[in-house]
Amino acid sequence: MNYREKLKDCKRIVVKVGTTSLTYENGRFNLKKIDRLSKMLTDLTNKGIETVLVSSGAIAIGAEKLGLERPRDIVGKQAASAVGQALLMQMYEKFFSEYNQKVAQILLTKPVFDAEIKRRNALNTINKLLEMGVIPIVNENDTISTDEFNEFSDNDTLSSYVAALIKSDLLVILSDIDGMYTGDPNKDSNVEMIDTVPKITDEIYSLAGGSSSRLGTGGMITKVKAADYLGKKNVSMVIASGDNPDVVYDILEGRKIGTLFVGGNIG
Repeated sequence: MNYREKLKDCKRIVVKVGTTSLTYENGRFNLKKIDRLSKMLTDLTNKGIETVLVSSGAIAIGAEKLGLERPRDIVGKQAASAVGQALLMQMYEKFFSEYNQKVAQILLTKPVFDAEIKRRNALNTINKLLEMGVIPIVNENDTISTDEFNEFSDNDTLSSYVAALIKSDLLVILSDIDGMYTGDPNKDSNVEMIDTVPKITDEIYSLAGGSSSRLGTGGMITKVKAADYLGKKNVSMVIASGDNPDVVYDILEGRKIGTLFVGGNIG
């Protein structure tokens, strides 16, 4: 079965970008990537594909603004996030407005997904924004929650919760790695990228490792867990490189980009 072909039918997607897809190694904005991301998401919206962006970066950007190394303590992360979140949305507003695209900020915490009323309110808000042609930009509300540092792990998990909540057709995770491999590509040049994962198995979990990024917090294990969660919710997921956000076009055209984790919607 050609699972990739079915991605051409996606009408609602969630795109998650990690910190490394938004910044340089020094923590400052990579304006070229952000411009490409904003243009691509606007273009998909113009095409009629409902799009939600889950964006990391607030802590790293806030720390850079404050002249600090990335904080390791929870309170330090919360303070950096409070500064960085404002900068993050200011930046997105600027770039999306260049393409006449409206955006909205949504900050979520783990309890939102655990309580029926809060979950319904979040869903209704996102659905209404999408109906109005607005792109919701979602992040963890780090300043009042420590869930990201415990239960959520990072925005890979958050994006999977959002994708399941809104019954998205696909979650695309743009990362500092271009897919899942049969081993560690940093240590073994003979490993191969896995094109498609029809089902999450113990073997797939065993291949997952830790984060390779100084600025980011997620690793392959969080992505596999996200794919596992989504598979049970009938949502597919693709991990691809965030070097050029335009790869989302290729993914939605059914091309072999990154690693596809098959959900029930295309299985």
